[in-house]
Amino acid sequence: MADVDPDSTPGLKGGKSRAVREVKKDRDELFELHERLYAERKRSLLVVLQGMDTSGKDGTVTHVVRNFNPQGVLITPFKAPTPAERRHGFLWRMRHRLPEVGLIGIFNRSHYEDVLIARVHNLAQPQVIARRYGQINNFEKQLVRGGTRVVKLCLHISYDEQRKRLLDRLKDPTKRWKFNEHDIDERAYWDDYMSAYSIAITRCSTSTAPWYVIPADDKAFRNWAVSKILIETLREMDPKYPQPKLDIPRLKKRLRA
Repeated sequence: MADVDPDSTPGLKGGKSRAVREVKKDRDELFELHERLYAERKRSLLVVLQGMDTSGKDGTVTHVVRNFNPQGVLITPFKAPTPAERRHGFLWRMRHRLPEVGLIGIFNRSHYEDVLIARVHNLAQPQVIARRYGQINNFEKQLVRGGTRVVKLCLHISYDEQRKRLLDRLKDPTKRWKFNEHDIDERAYWDDYMSAYSIAITRCSTSTAPWYVIPADDKAFRNWAVSKILIETLREMDPKYPQPKLDIPRLKKRLRA
């Protein structure tokens, strides 16, 4: 995490105006790629979103969904586990929200909370957390083998930018409902969170399920980067429209009769 400047805009030439234009330009292609994935019904895509509070996870969900057919998107905002969920392994509730073939699943927070906040606040024994990295890698490897492409996006904002966004929420009456005083308490653990993220990304970024650390101080760049990563991923998947065997002349004749 320390190697990535949250205020940088790597790969983007032309500033905010170009980022906004390209995001709009990319929408049609993303929609078509999703339609092909949905029609093919052989594979799925899972997008994992992680980041500190105010990093833009909700905004990215809105941005992502706008590019796809809502009927083919499954969004899950994972909160603190319920008592019933705690009775199972930490991956149990994730398995129940995986996208079916043809769908795009979005995890707003995810199984990584169990090696992030759990590590920062000592919610599990160190040896338990150490085992979880391997369990996560095996879980994601199984998903990929089963036909689910996994893309993990870490929205990386700076300490100062988070303060600014929290202050903006307090100033704006339409955003105060988002404000949680607990977020101020969590700022005291910033360095611990950065360390926990660094370890998780280092241990769990694999060739089959890579992590992308996205500088997210600039919202326009964040949206641009997410769009580019998703287009690149879906192009590589290259879903195909199915071609059923149909007697076209006979069917046309019936319709005209």
